[in-house]
Amino acid sequence: MKRLLEKYNVRGLFIKMFFVMFVSIVVVSVTITYSTIRMSEQLFIDTFSITNSKIINQLHRSMDEFSYSVAAAASEVQGSGIIKSYLTQENGNSLSMTKLYYNTDVQMEQIYYETIDDYKLSMTITGENGRLFSTNRAYWPTTFEELERADITENTYKKPKQLLYQFVEKGVMSNSEPMIVITKALMEHTAASIYGTVYIAIKESDFKQFYIPYTSEGNDMIVLNSAGKVFSSNQSEMVGQNSSELLRHAEEIIQDGVEYKNIEFLDKDQLILATYLPAIDMYVVNLIDKELVMDNLINTKTIIMISASIVLIALMAVFLISRRLTKSLTLLVKQISTISKNQFDGYVTVSGSSETKELAHAFNYMLDELHDYIEELMESQKKQRNAELAALQRQINPHFLYNTLASVKIMVQQGNKEKAADTINALISLLQHAVGNVNETISVKEEIENLKSYVFINQVRYGNRINVNYFIAPDCLDLQLPKLVIQPFIENAFFHGFTKKQEGMIHIAIQREGERLICEVVDNGDGMQMEGRNLLPASKRKKKLFSGIGVRNVNERIKLLYGEEYGVHISSEIGVGTHIKIILPVQESKDIPKI
Repeated sequence: MKRLLEKYNVRGLFIKMFFVMFVSIVVVSVTITYSTIRMSEQLFIDTFSITNSKIINQLHRSMDEFSYSVAAAASEVQGSGIIKSYLTQENGNSLSMTKLYYNTDVQMEQIYYETIDDYKLSMTITGENGRLFSTNRAYWPTTFEELERADITENTYKKPKQLLYQFVEKGVMSNSEPMIVITKALMEHTAASIYGTVYIAIKESDFKQFYIPYTSEGNDMIVLNSAGKVFSSNQSEMVGQNSSELLRHAEEIIQDGVEYKNIEFLDKDQLILATYLPAIDMYVVNLIDKELVMDNLINTKTIIMISASIVLIALMAVFLISRRLTKSLTLLVKQISTISKNQFDGYVTVSGSSETKELAHAFNYMLDELHDYIEELMESQKKQRNAELAALQRQINPHFLYNTLASVKIMVQQGNKEKAADTINALISLLQHAVGNVNETISVKEEIENLKSYVFINQVRYGNRINVNYFIAPDCLDLQLPKLVIQPFIENAFFHGFTKKQEGMIHIAIQREGERLICEVVDNGDGMQMEGRNLLPASKRKKKLFSGIGVRNVNERIKLLYGEEYGVHISSEIGVGTHIKIILPVQESKDIPKI
């Protein structure tokens, strides 16, 4: 086991490269093979659907011609006076009845040959007087009594003005097989009374000749009415069945105006096409068994074998190339791994292939650059810390101390000892606040107390023309923030924010927003013109507007401590005032970062 691990460590690069290439080639090959098969299937489906759509449209026209011929035959029967006489006159003498029968036979034959002779079917008429006549009695051997009590006759009387297409089951009315019967009531034009019925019958086996040439294994045709009754199909077991599911899919295709749909029907993944025949109120549905048809057209096994062969050849080539390439790289890795941690003065031997030599040169050059960078970084950090300490020492402006002490002296001379003592106490608190490590933090409560001391001293010196309000959320009082991040902005507001305006207000607000501590300093002073996102005003950028460490130092110190998402944001408008927003992380005393 130990030897295996050692071999893996030595040849780890080769193994990883070969594994990645192996997985990549296999994944790409499988993806391409799958995509090819799917694209072939989709191309076939699109082509097959276009072809079958044309077939369905042709079948639509054929069925329209058939329905037109049947309607013409029924209309001719309706308009024949001879047929009406045959179905309405009572029995007379034998000569007149023979003549009437003969004329009716001639009339029926003439109508048959002029309208529906192209189709194999039978036309039968019955009258209220109990007579029956059929052009082909052997084709549909039914009697007057059977027709009189049949459902198809009852349905016809319910809708006497319509030409109805009805289905008659096998074994009903002496039928040896299912029949499709088209019926129409014969009516008086004036009285609108029914004197007879015409029946045009076609066997389901003959009806399917309209579409049987277009069917094949896995490619079925179904004709069903608007109630979901299957009138005809090349799948004989479906004839006479009710299929609301098939009807629903057919209606959706017509309503959505699509060529076809993919459905799950009879536990098979099938393609369905459909058209509606308004003349006979029926749907013609084409069902295509996708799996069966695809197996006959797309040789999936051959495609997979070709893909597998390509993968094997590619893997052999990758093995040879990657082994040769990684051999020299492995030697280079061994040399690099011998360099001790934090020891950057060890250089690798330049040898091996051209790629390995380039890497070795680059590594040695990187070591030289790293030496220089570390030295520059250490020097930069020293300068930065010295600058921060110097800035902290200058935080209390000498002029500020001189003027404050002068004010205290005057108050003492004037006998206002109590106010002088308060001023000295405020100055002492301010000096204590300024002493210490620049990275130290204090609580919000302490920071506010120091700000109040600073404001008090300035108001003693300059009067109460500038008032300061504090809005501190109670849940923020114990939170920590760095020293000297708010005072520079208060100082700037006092000495530079009210040069034109003699009076004004400064508002200090501190609140918590999620995991951020928001400190805001807002004044209604003169305002200033900002240039883009610069922290200093455009007109005075080269002037030191802030005594002490300044805004830029505060901003950079915050980013150094907490990251780029924190810092100082300034917005100002001339004549309106200035808004300072300081964004800090929410931190307890235990969370204080150290540099």
